[in-house]
Amino acid sequence: MNDNREKQIMRVTVIGSAVNLILTAAKIAAGIIGKSAAMISDGVHSLSDLVSDFVVLAFVKVSSKGRDKDHDFGHGKFETFATMIVGVLLIAVGGKLLADGVDGIVGFFRGEEISTPGTIALWMAFISIISKELLAGYTEAEGRRMDCAVVVANAWHHRSDALSSIGALIGIGGSILLGPRWAFLDPLASCVISIMLIVAAVKIALPAVRELLDVSLPDEAENEIRDIAQAVPGVINLHELKTIKEGPYVIIEAHLTVDPTISIVKAHDIATAVEDALRAKFGPETQISIHVEPDGEDS
Repeated sequence: MNDNREKQIMRVTVIGSAVNLILTAAKIAAGIIGKSAAMISDGVHSLSDLVSDFVVLAFVKVSSKGRDKDHDFGHGKFETFATMIVGVLLIAVGGKLLADGVDGIVGFFRGEEISTPGTIALWMAFISIISKELLAGYTEAEGRRMDCAVVVANAWHHRSDALSSIGALIGIGGSILLGPRWAFLDPLASCVISIMLIVAAVKIALPAVRELLDVSLPDEAENEIRDIAQAVPGVINLHELKTIKEGPYVIIEAHLTVDPTISIVKAHDIATAVEDALRAKFGPETQISIHVEPDGEDS
């Protein structure tokens, strides 16, 4: 990871941290003043976003290191590990929201009384939705531009907070406008939103888990690697292809067959041309190891 990319990731995450810190304090205060359990829970959810930001900041700093004697392929998987942590954290938050929502619905129909919240909680929910969706959109756009999975995952954590606030807005608004008989709208909305959150979190965590387990690139990507290599003049065939991801980077190993009558220098030039073509497609940080073989013979 180059210094510029690291600085961009840090900048995006610090901006998110500042917003989350302000919203956490404001939501909890509004929940206490407005006597809204939903808003207090929403504030705790924003706190989980803040924790997620700290995870990103810590691991991206480590993943920015180059190769060393203990990490021959670099530290890219630290970024992948951070993505998995964010995904697991999202699943945990979604599970907690779902459990609380079910408890709230069961309690309501058992006759437990839920107090009507104040309008300050309603306005705070509206402010949270707007600010967190803007932050999520900005963070996701920057993450995709930098091809940084952990930043994209963190954007979904911001969006989960906006979704949580929508649930709070519906519940608080329904309770205020429709009266205590509709107080179950709050936990019901929370259940729906938490399920959406868990689904999104699984989609974030699974690719990171696959990468940590060194699963190969998709068939489409490997076929493209073969096509790029075999389009280079002098290449007869490419086989024994092995691929994995190392954080945002790709690692490629392959055997390349060439005309057995050409010189070693010419064979080296062909292999270098293949490497240049692959790096032009997959990025300058792509790590490539090519074993050159004479056509018609086993290595």
